[in-house]
Amino acid sequence: MTSEARVIDVPGGSRFEVSPHHCFACGTLNAHGLHLDLHVEGGRSWVELTYEQRFQGWDGIAHGGIIATILDEVMAWALVGEDNWGVTARLSIDFKQPVNVGQRIRAEGWIARSRRRIVDTEARVTDAMTGAVLATASGVYMAADETRKRELRARYGWRALDAAATPDMADGQ
Repeated sequence: MTSEARVIDVPGGSRFEVSPHHCFACGTLNAHGLHLDLHVEGGRSWVELTYEQRFQGWDGIAHGGIIATILDEVMAWALVGEDNWGVTARLSIDFKQPVNVGQRIRAEGWIARSRRRIVDTEARVTDAMTGAVLATASGVYMAADETRKRELRARYGWRALDAAATPDMADGQ
């Protein structure tokens, strides 16, 4: 666990940092969390990890709830990569193959469509070595209004580190 801010590089030159927090999926302060090291691009997010035994369901197989958490997280961070913040309104998952404990996986999420404050996303989990699709998901997120976005930026210490940031972002507000 670390109490240092995380810097996230977005291809194309954007960079931002996020303060340590307790999110089960991406937080660095949660002793029992996943500690996902997310990578963010405009409208996309991804992570690679090896599934640990502590998240086992059936013997030797990853618990589906943890897979759902990872899928939800990469879809949500796809929004954050565009300085959009939202909460999950709907999540649908299709499990294609078991994920084995010790298996290296890659989860990717992206924005499929945005309509005002409703954002449709999609995601998948693949075997990082073979590319075999293990699970797919779709999600609907309700994006925060500007007031709530400012609150969330402040709460999570969101701070843009690039010159291209909007004044609102550069001030961390």
